[in-house]
Amino acid sequence: MRVDTVFENATVWTGAGVTSALAVLHGRVVALGDDAVSLSARSRVDLGGGFVVPGFHDAHNHMAWFGMGLDDVPLGGCRSVDEVYDAVAARAATLPAGSWVVGSGYDQNKLAGGHPDRHGLDRAAPGMLVRLKHTSGHMTVVNSAVLDQLDLAHVPVGGDVVHADGSPTGLLREQAQLLLRPLTYPTPVAQVVRGLARASEQYLAEGITSVQEAGIGGGLVGETPAELAAYQQARDSGVLRVRSTVMVAASVLHDLPDDAGFGLDLGLRTGLGDEWLRVGPMKLFADGSLVGRTCAMHDPFDGEPDNVGYFQVPEDELARTIRRAHEAGWQIATHAIGDRAITVVLDAYEAALAASPRTDHRHRIEHCAVLQPAELTRLASLGLLASPQGRFVNELGDGMRAALGESRVPWCYRLRSVLDAGCVLPASSDRPVVNGAPLLALADMVRRRTASGVPFAPEEALTPEQALRAYTYGSAYATFAERDLGTLEPGKLADFAVLSGSPLAESALDGLSVRGTAVGGELRYQA
Repeated sequence: MRVDTVFENATVWTGAGVTSALAVLHGRVVALGDDAVSLSARSRVDLGGGFVVPGFHDAHNHMAWFGMGLDDVPLGGCRSVDEVYDAVAARAATLPAGSWVVGSGYDQNKLAGGHPDRHGLDRAAPGMLVRLKHTSGHMTVVNSAVLDQLDLAHVPVGGDVVHADGSPTGLLREQAQLLLRPLTYPTPVAQVVRGLARASEQYLAEGITSVQEAGIGGGLVGETPAELAAYQQARDSGVLRVRSTVMVAASVLHDLPDDAGFGLDLGLRTGLGDEWLRVGPMKLFADGSLVGRTCAMHDPFDGEPDNVGYFQVPEDELARTIRRAHEAGWQIATHAIGDRAITVVLDAYEAALAASPRTDHRHRIEHCAVLQPAELTRLASLGLLASPQGRFVNELGDGMRAALGESRVPWCYRLRSVLDAGCVLPASSDRPVVNGAPLLALADMVRRRTASGVPFAPEEALTPEQALRAYTYGSAYATFAERDLGTLEPGKLADFAVLSGSPLAESALDGLSVRGTAVGGELRYQA
């Protein structure tokens, strides 16, 4: 047999063991080790002693949001509200009067002075329209020029407009952000395509070969009702360079005629597509943000005795949507961060499965942040997947600890105990909420320290190999893609990253870099 390419002179971690080479034919692995080296090939690639791992698979990210946000004013490095205002003023000075000034990535937990407000933004950018997106995506601050155009008399259920001294501060939380839709929605499809192209390039440079987009078409995270068309255009034009599974926002699903179930027109549901672009789960929001203190909790946030957060949709509507989607054959991915939200979502999944038993449903709880021990047991017994983000502990951990208080930190973003309960653990970033580079996340999943260096539930730490498996096989499993992705075995797609060294020892995690990334046996990135 003559193959297309033999990649040799490497240490290849297949997910099941270690070997020295791999051979590729028609985009798939056909042989490993000495068997691969012995084959005739159209080309042979010397990997220079690099360490090969299956391509990283991010099971929960916002690719379009990230790519388009690369043009925003970057606020993640600001450490005071005055620095935020300075950054806004600097961008405003480069734009014509009446323009939008859009920033992203601020975190009030890291800012002296807390949230920016409309008065400060008015001073920083007079004559402009200003919108600043919180790093979580669950809050937005606008200036008076924007606020004056919003219908504040009709705030959507599941959100609120923050007031101080009887007037709005400019802070819109959760579903209240939808008040901006008449001014900002929909995003032109061409702009979404450009964002996907820019994100793809960044992902390949980090060893990411496949992703799951956590919500398109509507809701808080959708950019346009035609968002799937943007993905298709990006694929057709060759700028969608990583394999993509897209979650569909629950708000665009509906009851279908003639007893055809619940879903999209034409009866489209989870599974449609191919190895490059597929329809994945229905994405549903139960609650909000932990660092923003809007997620639904059983007990109040630390220092706020009257604040237990809230749901984004009524509990009965949440249960109905989950039941209808389950009956129609959808995989379901429900955002639930607070322990109260997790309880309610587990109740809904349990009721749906009791009414309509279904094996291998792989329903998910996205983030699954504050997971009490009894609820972990229930999650495992129902065959559900928790989808936490390992990087959150570093970038957001100090804010999460402040919101929870010490007694609840052991329940937060659990990893090891999810594995110990018998669940498959996927890994993801929720990018652009935090830096989405997998090599950073692997270190955080192993070390469990906040940005200030404080241990954060260290008993939940993984071994390096467990973390690597979560970011490869575990994430592929969570997207029903493990038959093609997640390990490097004969018959599977030849998607892999070439690292500068081994990620299997904690001492080696610092300083690792990506030397190359291959998708379907084609090196699409080389350092």
